[in-house]
Amino acid sequence: MSEITSLYVYKVARQASAGVETRDLIEGLGLSPDGPIDPLKMVPSADYYRFFADLCAREPDGAALPLRIGAAMRIDEYGAFGLAWKSAPNLRGSFARSQRYGQVLGNAERYTLEEGPGGLFFALDKDGEDSPGVRASNEASMAAVAAISDEVSTARFQPRAVHFKHAPRGERSIYEAHFGCPVRFESGRDALQLDRDCLDAPNILGDESIARFFDQHLKQELAKRATRDTLEKRVCLAVAQTLSEGVPPLSRIASDLGMSGRTLQRRLAQDGQSFQSLVDLARRDLASQLLRETEYSLAEIAFLTGFAEQSGFTRAFKRWQGQTPRSYRLTSL
Repeated sequence: MSEITSLYVYKVARQASAGVETRDLIEGLGLSPDGPIDPLKMVPSADYYRFFADLCAREPDGAALPLRIGAAMRIDEYGAFGLAWKSAPNLRGSFARSQRYGQVLGNAERYTLEEGPGGLFFALDKDGEDSPGVRASNEASMAAVAAISDEVSTARFQPRAVHFKHAPRGERSIYEAHFGCPVRFESGRDALQLDRDCLDAPNILGDESIARFFDQHLKQELAKRATRDTLEKRVCLAVAQTLSEGVPPLSRIASDLGMSGRTLQRRLAQDGQSFQSLVDLARRDLASQLLRETEYSLAEIAFLTGFAEQSGFTRAFKRWQGQTPRSYRLTSL
């Protein structure tokens, strides 16, 4: 399952205009509107993109909202990842750390520094099909990279151009005024186009020994995340495969995974998870997929996700997604 740091949820919400309601959208992601903010706490990327799209729809200045969000990002908010970024000797080193360790902030997006016609491209690739939320998120991500690059470098950070795969969501002049350079839409990539001099200017607090210290910390975080993700995915898959027979007991799933029930409980608890939360996650993901990709009736989907009655399925789905199964299916067409 693709995930994104909950830090972005709070930054997005806080840039909404006065009077725009955000609490219900944050609560819909299972987060407290009042924090605390933990960059290592994740939310499912598909839910995050829907949240972003819903907020843009409420925002009077929805076209500029993602740019405001990106401009508001500060490197220290990214925890150890931010410290590794700013202590790199230059932006080339900072961008290399994004490629190497970016998944500590979620596994839904990847950055790469690529050579191409016209210079270097710091490119973003996100999981998920094209949607209003993904487009807005891509704009915010590019604006955030520009903001934190300018924050840490001794030189003024100025891209040669900014590229987006999608068409403009508002007037092109809004984007070009924000980035201070040409913005090319429907270009086939989401990327900042850069000169080499821009990447090789020293960072203000660049210190290779400090950067190595945080590199080691981030390696450990990635290793822990890989272990947790593997167990979570195995549990969710095992649960999903048995739901048509009803919700499985922990003992059955533990047996399917080759361990005792006590061992599975302990390992999940160590990762801050519970068996029931993963059952809920497996049911939600399977229900959402069936609604999007099949023509099964709601009663059939309720059965396939372990519900005895359609009414129970409907109540659970509203809790998961903030809308009824029927509404979700219609909006996913």
